[in-house]
Amino acid sequence: MPPAIEQLLPYRQLADLHADLAALADLAEAPRLAGRLGELLYALLEAGAGGLLLTRMISALNDCLSVRVIELTARQHRLPPVTWCWLALGSEGREEQTFVTDQDNGLIFSATDAREADALRVLFLPFAQAVNEQLAACGFALCSGRIMAGNADWCLSADEWREQFIDWVRRPDPAALLNASIFFDLRPLYGSFELAEDLRSLMLSLTVDTPAFLHLMAANALQASPPLSFRGEVLAAGGSAGDELDLKKFGSRIFVDAARIFALAAGVRPVASRLRLHQAGPLAGVQPGQLAAIEAAFSHVLRLRLEQQMLAARAGQPASNVLKPAALHDVDQAILRESLHQARHLQQRLKLNYAL
Repeated sequence: MPPAIEQLLPYRQLADLHADLAALADLAEAPRLAGRLGELLYALLEAGAGGLLLTRMISALNDCLSVRVIELTARQHRLPPVTWCWLALGSEGREEQTFVTDQDNGLIFSATDAREADALRVLFLPFAQAVNEQLAACGFALCSGRIMAGNADWCLSADEWREQFIDWVRRPDPAALLNASIFFDLRPLYGSFELAEDLRSLMLSLTVDTPAFLHLMAANALQASPPLSFRGEVLAAGGSAGDELDLKKFGSRIFVDAARIFALAAGVRPVASRLRLHQAGPLAGVQPGQLAAIEAAFSHVLRLRLEQQMLAARAGQPASNVLKPAALHDVDQAILRESLHQARHLQQRLKLNYAL
């Protein structure tokens, strides 16, 4: 088979897998399909898919699997006759999932008052916990911080979710916001999307109108700086090129945090970092001509993360976002260095905008 055609095979298999996911009728089959999904995504990476494209593919396929798990699990539970919606948060909400991801989700439902909310929560929690367990069986680890719909703290009525966002924005606490930032990436995944969209509208109306909140978010974002020396060379932990570098904490997170703040300040609705940067970046002072370089830099960092995760998995090692910059060839070292410079530019814009 000609190499060019061989490289296209993963993309053909993608359509077949998507159809099988959509047709899933037995929860017992979900883990097997999840395994197929992982191997196909590795093949797409090896075929040359870029970081941003591949994370969107991963998220789209994970969405399809998750939706079927939610649908099939719902049939096994007697849910109350009220509108509700399953919320995707964090990287899933932004459609930027990598090969290694834990669960970040929540549930929103309609209730007339606090008493009814408490009664409905009792009915929704067994269902949400079952979904969380089914997703865990498919390889989506349970969230160590318990940010999941099966936790009563994140299985809330629409009014309770509104109060939670009002509390975060109007009475912000620095430590609490570090953990709450992923909630500002919410996206409806299954159910009555209007509930989630109304919540997002409220959230944006609050953030646009609260500079103190945005200032605190920016200060939090600046806690992780691009690992660059005074001369602009890549530094890893310990300050030398031979040490390890966490590509999530000191790489992709910087792009994500800046994009989120720009979007919340401008009232921009998209959740994906790429769209947030393109729509809200210019309003924050990012030069339009710089956006292509920022997107390419973000995509490259994501691709390096994906490669490290794949190598670790195939070597039977724990999942990792860590690499040794010195182990990269010269071209990848140069691209990583320039990518981190673009991350530094974003942080400089945050410093200027919020006088930090």
